[in-house]
Amino acid sequence: MKGTVILSHGLESGPQATKVSALAAVCAELGWASVRPDYRDLAAGRDPIAIDARVARALEHAPPGARVVLAGSSMGAFTSGLASLRRANVGLFLLALPTAIPGYRHAFDAADVPIELVHGWHDEICPVDVVIDFARARDATLHLVRDDHRLGAHVDWCADVFRRFLAGLG
Repeated sequence: MKGTVILSHGLESGPQATKVSALAAVCAELGWASVRPDYRDLAAGRDPIAIDARVARALEHAPPGARVVLAGSSMGAFTSGLASLRRANVGLFLLALPTAIPGYRHAFDAADVPIELVHGWHDEICPVDVVIDFARARDATLHLVRDDHRLGAHVDWCADVFRRFLAGLG
């Protein structure tokens, strides 16, 4: 195995969600292990403090000493970025990134690693301008597509972008 990808689903989905399932298939194809932590029990109360528990759960799935990539969609992207600050990793792949969560004490941040983002021009939940600013400040690769927060019209396309991202990590 080349390493492990921790795939984090969004707030209103689960480990079998369409996007993280598509990314898991890419992992298998390219020889990366993948894990999809289940955060549904933490989302039930919609408590912003549960974000800390999400980050802890993601990190529990990171094998000691292994190369790790963190990837996620929406709240899973937010979780992945915060987790990247607490555990060495080789890259972040973030879909529909919120850069702040109302009621949560921390703004989004991420480790200084290769970061690739996909975001919808018409994201009704996470404003595109803030994501552009984040990507610019980090020299991150940003793909903007004609889609909304769910990126439903671009699932296969996101998987192709992820394939190139992982291949570029070696």
